Amino acid sequence: MNIGLKRVDNHKGISVKVLLDSGATGIFVDKKFVEKNSFKLKKLERPVRIRNIDRIGNSGGLVTYEIEVNMYYQEHVERMRLDVCDLGKTEVILGMPWLAAHNPEMNWETREVKMTRCPVQCGKNREKKEKRELKKRRGEQEKEEAIR
Repeated sequence: MNIGLKRVDNHKGISVKVLLDSGATGIFVDKKFVEKNSFKLKKLERPVRIRNIDRIGNSGGLVTYEIEVNMYYQEHVERMRLDVCDLGKTEVILGMPWLAAHNPEMNWETREVKMTRCPVQCGKNREKKEKRELKKRRGEQEKEEAIR
């Protein structure tokens, strides 16, 4: 699936192809992609060892950096951190932590992904929640004014 990533330091947007991978234990971005697009790196407090699908350690060694981006897909918006490592030809992998948190509706036949079950932290749901709360407060205020 294709998503938009926006850098948080200069708000430059980039379109990127993403691999959804239920076997991946994290959220990853390719080191070469990061360098090419001049993302601001943040050093991790503790390096992280990752293994490829064949259980052999990643050729890029330990993960020592991450990037922070805003991610856009359809109406879905979220701030996320991606671990920087060597992914070969893949630019971004959204692994099981992301899949479990968002539980997207997948239509494998049409390759359609719908973001209908996102957590409240995501932009789309946060905006809906804020609108519901505002509407509820207005209704309560109107009831109080009618009583007076």
